[in-house]
Amino acid sequence: MPFDLNSVWFALVGVLLIGYAILDGFDLGVGSLHLFSKTDEERRLLLNAIGPVWDGNEVWLVTAGGALFAAFPDVYATVFSGFYLAFMMLLAALIFRAVAIEFRSKMPQKIWRACWDVSFSASSILCSLLIGVALGNIARGIPLTAEKEYAGSFLDLLNPYALLVGLTTAALLMMHGSIYLVLKTENPLHDKIRVWVQRTMIAFIVLYALTTMATLVYVPHMAEPFKRRPIFFALPILGLLAIANVPREIHHGHDFRAFVSSCAAIAALLALFGVGLYPNLVLSRPDPQYSLTIYNAASSAKTLSIMLAIALIGMPLVIGYTITIYWIFRGKVKLDRTSY
Repeated sequence: MPFDLNSVWFALVGVLLIGYAILDGFDLGVGSLHLFSKTDEERRLLLNAIGPVWDGNEVWLVTAGGALFAAFPDVYATVFSGFYLAFMMLLAALIFRAVAIEFRSKMPQKIWRACWDVSFSASSILCSLLIGVALGNIARGIPLTAEKEYAGSFLDLLNPYALLVGLTTAALLMMHGSIYLVLKTENPLHDKIRVWVQRTMIAFIVLYALTTMATLVYVPHMAEPFKRRPIFFALPILGLLAIANVPREIHHGHDFRAFVSSCAAIAALLALFGVGLYPNLVLSRPDPQYSLTIYNAASSAKTLSIMLAIALIGMPLVIGYTITIYWIFRGKVKLDRTSY
């Protein structure tokens, strides 16, 4: 990967997306697992495990969208117009998640809380699936015209490969969320969630193996950079080692180390995706000449340089704020009068 402003911004957008996947990923995973807890107290504990941080985690997605708009406006326009219905569904799901978290405990009636519990879980699963389907389509390629417009339909996005990536993403985030809950809970609930970690990990590993095989067969261009530069093969090895370390750390009761391993696995998998995609941002299929790359879809060099200066000032502030919040709300979650 050459060192130029376009490549730097490709990497920066990737870092922001990795940050979102790691941080809001466990939020989505917790929501996806929410209905597996049966009592009201358990569900409140799960909500309060993410309560202080879930809204701050979504800032990373907003920041990544803003960075994409500033650095690669053609990509932003093509993706957000072509995937319009999918993004509206994602936005609706994110809104219903937020409303469910805030409204669930406003009234004590069981039917009220049950409705918001279903909303919270269903919208979390839908978010995970849609994010995975989007990644699958970007990796596989979508039909683009010479005018940089999407030439397909919404149903075209629901192809078997993209749906498989969506299921794999949902399983990965469920695993990530269950590991976070192990870190934040105690007593019987802690032991119950340890079982969730094992089951979600098995589901993820099976789906990940299927996705890897499907990628090598149906999306072989994603493997080309690894053939040209074997040093990048370290990424899948690091990802597999991180995934394999999770059950080891859980078995030994090292919950924080297991969570760090889960974060490392997500980072390695998304880095793997980025290397396979580079220098493309949106691959055109079946006409590769219409693909949007970091060069033909980028802003001017002056814009990229000014935005880079702003990013170098703003990123440490965002990272510092995130670390501070997690430090303040560290430790096991408890229920009190201020809880959800």
